[in-house]
Amino acid sequence: MDGGLNRRLRALPAVGELLNHAELQSSPACPRWAIAGGAREVLSEARSWIRKGGDPPSLETIVGRVRDRALELAAPRLARVVNATGVVIHTNLGRAPLSPAAIARVVEVAGTYSNLEYDLARGRRGSRHGIAADLLCRLTGAEAAMVVNNNAAAVLLALGVLATGREVVVSRGELVEIGGSFRIPDILLQSGCRLKEVGTTNRTRLEDYARAVGPDTALLLKVHPSNFRVVGFTESVAAPNLVDLGRKLGLPVMEDLGSGCFLDLAPHGLPGEPTAAQSVAAGLDLVTMSGDKLLGGPQAGILLGRKEIIAACRTHPLARAIRVDKMCLAALEGTLRSYLDGSARDDIPALAALTAPMGSIDVRARALKARLVDLVPGTWVSLERDQSRVGGGAFPAREIPTTVVAIRPPGGAGRMEAHLRRHRPPVIGRQRDGALVLDPRTLLEGDEDIIVSAVKSYRTGLEDEEAGSGSSL
Repeated sequence: MDGGLNRRLRALPAVGELLNHAELQSSPACPRWAIAGGAREVLSEARSWIRKGGDPPSLETIVGRVRDRALELAAPRLARVVNATGVVIHTNLGRAPLSPAAIARVVEVAGTYSNLEYDLARGRRGSRHGIAADLLCRLTGAEAAMVVNNNAAAVLLALGVLATGREVVVSRGELVEIGGSFRIPDILLQSGCRLKEVGTTNRTRLEDYARAVGPDTALLLKVHPSNFRVVGFTESVAAPNLVDLGRKLGLPVMEDLGSGCFLDLAPHGLPGEPTAAQSVAAGLDLVTMSGDKLLGGPQAGILLGRKEIIAACRTHPLARAIRVDKMCLAALEGTLRSYLDGSARDDIPALAALTAPMGSIDVRARALKARLVDLVPGTWVSLERDQSRVGGGAFPAREIPTTVVAIRPPGGAGRMEAHLRRHRPPVIGRQRDGALVLDPRTLLEGDEDIIVSAVKSYRTGLEDEEAGSGSSL
């Protein structure tokens, strides 16, 4: 190593010096472990820079970079974001937010001991499976119910109980794939079943199922096509008709509802999604669905059906591997009680957003615009008609009318979108036609304040650049 390079490397401060630097120690948001980690990373980058011929950065520069890196390291990885996209059940943004009732139940049991598996009446070991089962049965009319950690697990468990080593008959038009490469044929294979496809992609008749049944058939499976629609020359078999065939042939019939739904949303312009109660009333032997989509609760898989089938699911070896914890059960219980109380549409954020009338959306949009025009030139901001979406694989062909706040900064919305995305808390909107679009339909209480703060910091950054470069806004 030549003397000049060695001298430039020695000019860098030591990690210990940075740990004791007054500016870094004075920041409560930068714990010591984060400062140490940030210092090591920044110094490593500085050494690489110097070895390539660069000059050593100043101490002030290094301290600033260490502070920024320490803040990144100390920030929670799972954090709140503002969903201004207009997609109500946004898979990438955590799906359905919990209701106040669900959150209260989680808070109550999360920091204390609970009767998760203790029978208070008998004073002995109990089962977690009964905590939400009674509520689910009351709401849907099912004989019995069970909760597992997600709907994929519910389907896997059900198939393992009903059809391992045997055939499952499914319509070709229902061999769906949802997010994360979850494919019905793969789940069948994993559960030890053999798939028997019937019908065509667009048309399946009852006689197709009947002709496919043989001595090795164990189950007739119906899958609700939650995340797509086939239109035009189509035909499918309704659940009650498939149930009648199953009864004649002595075969159980199961339906996977996917997103699932406990509330009829047709009066709010969203027809065509069967409710869990309707599927149970159709006579299906087993129904599976998600808990964190249209239901509006925590991530969970729900099984509804005949007592003997649910009992077999509970005792299956896979059941322990996919069981839910106390916080999930608490949140689900709080969510289900809102349905029983008749307050679900107003209390559960996802349902409130889906059913919000245009009048209330207009009011929120106008109020947000009024706050933003105090921060950026009024010519940047406008109110526009647009479409919200349900998300979560539900109602794929349906759009919900909305009014959005569109911001069109000079040069396009890309830079502003990136700034709001890096804000704390981040604001996630969407870009359309050179505008950053913010949809009030998916905003929760207090989100407008965060948006205003993020836009204000963006404008401040532009003003600082203007002051430094002499350029105009």
